[in-house]
Order: sequence, then structure tokens, then C-alpha cells
Amino acid sequence: MQLALKIDVHSLRGTRDGVPKLVDILQRHGAGATFYLTLGRDRPRWMPSADIARRTSDLLRHVRDQGYETGVMAYEGWRWQHRIVDATGPWIEAQMKRAIDRYADVFGEPPKTHAATGWRMSAHALRLTQRLGFDYASDGRGHSPHLPVWNAELVRCPQLPTTLPTLDELIDAGDARVDSVAARLLEHTAAHVGDHVFTLSAEREGGKLAAVFEQLVVGWNAQGYKLVRLRDLYEAIDPFALPRCDVGWGNVPGRRHKLLVQFAPFLADVDAERAA
Repeated sequence: MQLALKIDVHSLRGTRDGVPKLVDILQRHGAGATFYLTLGRDRPRWMPSADIARRTSDLLRHVRDQGYETGVMAYEGWRWQHRIVDATGPWIEAQMKRAIDRYADVFGEPPKTHAATGWRMSAHALRLTQRLGFDYASDGRGHSPHLPVWNAELVRCPQLPTTLPTLDELIDAGDARVDSVAARLLEHTAAHVGDHVFTLSAEREGGKLAAVFEQLVVGWNAQGYKLVRLRDLYEAIDPFALPRCDVGWGNVPGRRHKLLVQFAPFLADVDAERAA
């Protein structure tokens, strides 16, 4: 059994403070992970926004050199999350290309994997995961690897969705408190055995929930899960033998906004009628 750790890095604070703390936890327990990076402007508050990649390039290359996978999440994640639903094709493409270019500036090569900020995508953004040359993406929520189909349009960029609830979702939905949330999630992975993707954030699990995250790492190792990069899951599958699954906007407990969600296999109802 493999459990891929997907680490979303949203801000300068998360990059500078949370990422080193998470790397330390991962190294203590021999765990792999994929870090998805926000590389442009930090979210502006009272002062001019910082350029994340320029301030943290050495740190980001160090993460890669330690054997962790890195991918791209956004140039300006806060702007993506709020505009993606109604954004035009040119705006979406410009944002994705800026993130790709900034990643190449830092690492000397383009990114090979993409994850959407807040699991918020659109049909055109999905098309671009294929056109811009990503090997695979982890843009949404679901139950298994698949090729996404949006309104009968197939996108041939495999999706490895987040399969497990996040810690903040369990807490916000009232399913657990901070002191019991690790045990609650470990109960879930004990009952639902198989490959999984768990998303955490550099700001949250690299901050006040760091001890809770370490409890999870210890618990998953004890349950027999191998903690890996998403690329390890990708390399274990035949991407184009994956099921074609409908995707679209859906609700996830503990989230206020609709997210990209995996639904049933494309034309599954038609196939069922034919079989009957």
C-alpha cells in the first residue's frame, strides 16, 4: 500500500517556515512527498507583496536535492482561487505559463506535475494540463487515478486526486477536535485500505498542526503504508489504461466552495443499460 503525501505551499511564510519543518519530519521517518509550489507574489496585506520564488530559491532547490518531488501550483494562488470559475481562457493560460516560467527560473527545467490551488479548476485549465506538457496532475478530489472528462471532453493528462479528508476539513465539519483528529483519520485509513493521496499545507501542518502531522506519519507507517511522492503512484500505473471519469464542480464536507470532484466513469450508465 502506498500513501502519497501532497504538500501545498501557498505563501512566503509557508515556504520559509513551514517547508523546512515538514522536511525535518519527513526525513526523521523516511517518508517521501511532493511539494506543490506557489512561486509568484504572496497575498498582499498591508505591505507590498513579496516575490516568493526570488526570496526562497535556494531553499526550494534544497528540497529537490533532498529527493522530494516538486511541482507547480500557482503564480498567485489567492488570485487563482477567487477568479478561476469565471476566468477567461487567456487569463488562465497566462497564469499557468507565468507559474511554469517561474518554476523553470528556479529549477532550470519546466515542472512535470500540476496541482490547482484549493482544488479549483475549470475545463480550460484542465485542457492546459495536457497542452502544457505535464506528466500528471493532482487538481481535484476523488477516489482513484483517472483521466478526466468534463462535459464529454476527454483530457489526456492523468489525475491523481486527493482521496483523504484534510485535517482542517475534519475539524471544521465537527468530526474531530485538534487533539483527536489524527486518530480519526487513522481510523479511516485502517478501514479503507489501499493507495491514497493525502493533502497537507506548509502553513498548517508545517505550523500549528506539525505535531498532529507527525502522529499521522508514525501511525501510517505502523499501518503498513509506504509514504511516497505522487510520482511513485504515477510510475506504478499505465496512465492511458486508466478509467475515463466525469469530473466537475462538487461539494466536499468542511469546504465552503465547490471543488473539482471525480464522479462515475464516463458513460457508465449507458454501459450498465447495455449489459442489462
